[in-house]
Amino acid sequence: MPDRIRLLLVDDQILSRGVLRSGLERERDLEVVAELKRTDDVVAAAKRYRANVALLDAGGPGYDSINVTTELRTLMPECRVVMLTTYGRPGHLRRGLEAGAKGFALKGGPAPQLADAVRRVHLGLRVVDANLAAETLLYVDTPLTTGETDTLRAARDGGSVATMAQKLAVSERLVRTRLWSAIGKTGARTRADAITIAERNGWLYD
Repeated sequence: MPDRIRLLLVDDQILSRGVLRSGLERERDLEVVAELKRTDDVVAAAKRYRANVALLDAGGPGYDSINVTTELRTLMPECRVVMLTTYGRPGHLRRGLEAGAKGFALKGGPAPQLADAVRRVHLGLRVVDANLAAETLLYVDTPLTTGETDTLRAARDGGSVATMAQKLAVSERLVRTRLWSAIGKTGARTRADAITIAERNGWLYD
């Protein structure tokens, strides 16, 4: 029998990791060699355990999954990345693929389907779950700039303009300018309406 595909699981939820491991290890050609709760040590773990494929929770705690993907592509290109997500996030899908992710799979999807995605990614193919791709198509490209998007995200968390400025490390004047611009581009009347419209269209998903 050929060497098994060595998998690194990265998910902060113990139950979720357990379900993933149980389902994948039913496949004779797959082996989970390590599990992590956070993304901070992915590159080091991938090297240590000679992982072939990293299954990376796109929304987990720790270092940004896009940056982790870029680091793996740069420092350990032989370890390919499959991002696991619960819903289609247009910006994240696009950025993930640009960063070097070879696959996007639905978290909690059927284990045989994920196993097949792992095999195809290991061969160098690109795989995006059909449900995620379909959901992504529901959204249109954002009219917001990166600064406006970041400002609306900060506004979504609440707080004054001064608080947002401090969080974003920009001036209060720039925060106000970005908010008014975002309100205009979304066709909203208030900051709260702009946030609602942007969220509904998937423009605030990272």
